[in-house]
Amino acid sequence: MSSGETINGVPVTEEQITAWAAEAESGFDIDALKRRGRGRPGRGAEPAQVVALRLTADELAALDARAAREHKSRSELIREAIAAYAA
Repeated sequence: MSSGETINGVPVTEEQITAWAAEAESGFDIDALKRRGRGRPGRGAEPAQVVALRLTADELAALDARAAREHKSRSELIREAIAAYAA
């Protein structure tokens, strides 16, 4: 392996590669891998849809400021606003 290879900024060593190879050769616990799941956790019984939304720089700044004040993500704030509007 060439020097300077990293994963998420952490250098990868020959010892780590050897350990990964040994783990792969011994086999993986498929049931444990399936239990772990993939992707983001669901928000309900059905898959959620992604909706694109265009905002001006001022709208985005206001949204980010409020999200920071309330310790929420942009998405949480937008979902709450839509729920309040639809109610």
